[in-house]
Amino acid sequence: MLRPLLIASLAAGLLLAGCVKRTLPPGDAGVCFHVVQKDGKLRYNRLVENVPSLERCAANLEAMRIKFLRMGGNTRDITGAYQGNFLFIDRQGVFTSSSLETHGYLALVRTGDGRLAIPGAVRQQ
Repeated sequence: MLRPLLIASLAAGLLLAGCVKRTLPPGDAGVCFHVVQKDGKLRYNRLVENVPSLERCAANLEAMRIKFLRMGGNTRDITGAYQGNFLFIDRQGVFTSSSLETHGYLALVRTGDGRLAIPGAVRQQ
């Protein structure tokens, strides 16, 4: 009796999970975007074009973040987009995800002096 009920509830859960609308970033090749959420809508501002890699886009976003902080801004976390991936830059490093609704994975970590590096490239002490 419990087995058919369990199977039916799992099937319903899978169907509902498939219906969740995902927010996908633009897939323009080589374009790094700064993403701003205003009034519940996302706005994609072109930051740099002809960017060769996700890491370079993250570096450009990090440079923009630092410049804003030096001018007196208080935004410490920045969101960007590069070739169909969202980039989330915070105090721990850079996380990337294919949509806003999914969890990101660690792409770059901060070193002891605050720079960004590929995970595992810096020796642990």
